[in-house]
Amino acid sequence: MKKLIILSTFFFSISVHALPNCPSDTSVRWDNCFGTYTFANGDKYVGEWKDDKKYGQGTYTFANGDKYVGEWKDDKRHGQGTSTYANGDKYVGEFKDDKKHGQGTYTYANGKRLVGYFMNGEYIPDICEGMGLVKGTESFGNCVLKLIDNL
Repeated sequence: MKKLIILSTFFFSISVHALPNCPSDTSVRWDNCFGTYTFANGDKYVGEWKDDKKYGQGTYTFANGDKYVGEWKDDKRHGQGTSTYANGDKYVGEFKDDKKHGQGTYTYANGKRLVGYFMNGEYIPDICEGMGLVKGTESFGNCVLKLIDNL
């Protein structure tokens, strides 16, 4: 069993950096490569690039201390990822077009948790409540189910 774990770890470690390094000249197009770029505002991205855009796996560290680790598509958070915030909050779940979208868990610094589905950055039950629907009612439940179906 130990050999299997060691072998798996070895193959995982070599596949992580399967892409070539991006050119050191940032004026050259970064395509199908792995690189680090620090933006003028102090933000930093370390990860995969395609067509000069963040794409694939990567880590984006914001100058304010927030951080995202996960999947990227066309310069946007897209897919499974984890956002940790400087204030102690954390979101683990799905993203689409740079917003929380799909199944996820948002944990506040005080321990309160929102577990379920998000749409365009908002927690679905909060969307239904914002429409004036009351939790525990049939109309509220139908709203939640309808929004989940539209994900």
